[in-house]
Amino acid sequence: MDEKNQFQNRINKDLCNVRMIHLERVLYAKQQAIPFKELEVMSMMYKMLGDPTRLKMLMALRDNEMCVCDLAAFTGLTESAVSHQLRRLRDLALVKKRRAGQVLYYSLDDEHVEELLEIGLAHIRDPYT
Repeated sequence: MDEKNQFQNRINKDLCNVRMIHLERVLYAKQQAIPFKELEVMSMMYKMLGDPTRLKMLMALRDNEMCVCDLAAFTGLTESAVSHQLRRLRDLALVKKRRAGQVLYYSLDDEHVEELLEIGLAHIRDPYT
């Protein structure tokens, strides 16, 4: 058998030649589906987490509340840019603020946000577990 035929046989073995819809699996997935509005919000949340600068800010807030000035010094961004990012993170309940006099301190909104960060970090640090 020539090289071309061997290659074609290998490809044919790797392809699924049976096209079948498993109706019970499709129906189960439909039953478990979450509302579209929740999918939109979840998608926006992951987009927020997908930006390295915002992610860096969130990681800094894991066990540590910080003000805009602190975060600006940490990230190298302007205070205006940090404030803008914090507002976006706050809109999705990823961070919360606490006022002490004239200073606003930011921290992660709740333990769910911390869990998202920890799970993501664990996943990239040890992807084969």
